[in-house]
Amino acid sequence: MDGAEADIAGWSAEYSDLAITLCLTLRVVYGLALRQTQGLMRSVAALMGFDIAVPDVSTLSRRSKGLALPSTKSRATTSGPVHLVVDSTGLKVFGSGEWLENKHKTKAKRKRWRKLHLGLNLVSGEIVCSDLTVDDVGDPTALPGLLAQIGGPVEKFIADGAYDGTPTRDLLTTRFGEIVEVIIPPPETAVASPQAVLVPSVRDRHIAEIQTKGRMAWRKSTGYNKRSRTETQMGRWKAVIGPKLK
Repeated sequence: MDGAEADIAGWSAEYSDLAITLCLTLRVVYGLALRQTQGLMRSVAALMGFDIAVPDVSTLSRRSKGLALPSTKSRATTSGPVHLVVDSTGLKVFGSGEWLENKHKTKAKRKRWRKLHLGLNLVSGEIVCSDLTVDDVGDPTALPGLLAQIGGPVEKFIADGAYDGTPTRDLLTTRFGEIVEVIIPPPETAVASPQAVLVPSVRDRHIAEIQTKGRMAWRKSTGYNKRSRTETQMGRWKAVIGPKLK
């Protein structure tokens, strides 16, 4: 029996967080409404021959707020050095502002967004670090929290031009030592440092190679093109959860 039938019978059905999480996970994966989710779980239980109560719409809605999802792993560990590529994407939050805009044709004051940051290990294909921040947190600002999730050494770091700058390079050197290879494209207006002639930095060498061979040749020679794999990862993520957060 569902929650409504249970109340009539004089008792309230109780469901574990795992049961609610399972229902809501299937809802997201298949893009279902809450009532469709309830129907799906009833059908699954019937097909399996289980005579069990299924959470109703009200229960799923109430329990979804503040539900603590289990973490698959607290800290990423790998058998070898990580070739880390990081990227971020915006996720829209469908809140009361958008609801008012759709129902009453009013203009929302400000669209609400979150930024999903992902770090992919190119060697294993695993997501080794992740974070969800508000939209005004810059990519370099979120980087320390991502790196703190990696338990082993990082041999190579690849990111787009948003991470370009001394703070990012100093952070990587402090965290992983001088062995880390940093591949970040300098902007088109970048100029070499005053020490570029005698003691060129990695960034200086990248600038010189781009000026000599062109940016496309630099992307190929440094392996920067592999960053497209994290963009594919983002695409798979959004294919599952959609462009909006709940």
